[in-house]
Amino acid sequence: MFNFALIGAGRIGKMHAEIIHAHPETNLKFVYDVNSEFANEVANISNAKVVKTPEDAINSQETNAVLIASATPTHIQFIKMSAKAGKPVFCEKPIDLDINKVNECKKELKDIKSPIQIGFNRRFDLSHSKAQQARLNKEIGDLEMIIITSRDPSAPGLDYLNVAGGFFRDTTIHDFDLSRFILGDDPIVQVSAFGENLFDENVKIAKDFDTAMFILKSKSGVLIHINNSRRAVYGYDQRVEVFGSKGMVISNNQTINSLERYTTSSTSSKDLIHFFFIERYQQAYRDQFNSFVEIIKTNKKPKVTFDDGQKALIIANAAYESYQNKKIVDINYD
Repeated sequence: MFNFALIGAGRIGKMHAEIIHAHPETNLKFVYDVNSEFANEVANISNAKVVKTPEDAINSQETNAVLIASATPTHIQFIKMSAKAGKPVFCEKPIDLDINKVNECKKELKDIKSPIQIGFNRRFDLSHSKAQQARLNKEIGDLEMIIITSRDPSAPGLDYLNVAGGFFRDTTIHDFDLSRFILGDDPIVQVSAFGENLFDENVKIAKDFDTAMFILKSKSGVLIHINNSRRAVYGYDQRVEVFGSKGMVISNNQTINSLERYTTSSTSSKDLIHFFFIERYQQAYRDQFNSFVEIIKTNKKPKVTFDDGQKALIIANAAYESYQNKKIVDINYD
């Protein structure tokens, strides 16, 4: 049984706590959050101990691994603390909003062997991963295009927007990583980005975007189109098309069941798609945690590495440069 220290007990932290508690080989041992009310609520899931400092949780000899779900600006602090304590680390995305801090963290930890997995859960979605496999096994022939649609059901509140780090780094970073996952060893080398505020006043106050679109190109010439919105009245819209010389595969929206209705009032009517990201990617969150547990057991390289988190942020930064300068930007990973 592996004892986990959970750092961060907000909405995402609570979900991770439930996953840890449900796994047959893991136990939620310690919980830390600056908000003691949140920490106590989450600790009650598995009778975990609420600690006063992150050091108490991370450095305990009873802790076998650390899951970081705290606010983004604290991620690097806790990654370094955990890795230096010799604990395997799972950290929610992004690593940080500042690429300089990410680069410095990488340098500081280069000789430390503790595995670090970053929480890009969409790689573990069954449909998305099958689309990636269709590229790998040449089911669609030579890859030519990737089209990703990712639209939230509604915009978040102003408090969240003010600390999230911007649409490209907070939301689209998932799609940048998913593109890299499908492309494999073919790196994204160019990006052209557009962003607008079309409907949400809070987004406008935060000087952010509620609508965005991107065209990217890989080294081999594969073209990627990503479209994002903070408003989809019909639910959490998540679709991926992988198109090649021999055909196409589509990872489509998920519904509660596959029932279709044909009546006098509608044709091929289906149930509504999932309305929230935790519901849509519930299986993916569990599977990424299962993968992390295997990393603890085998000490193998994580399927989503620190480098993956670093490169997704580099692409997001290049997208902002493209938007601000109204030009296509070459991406430099060095």
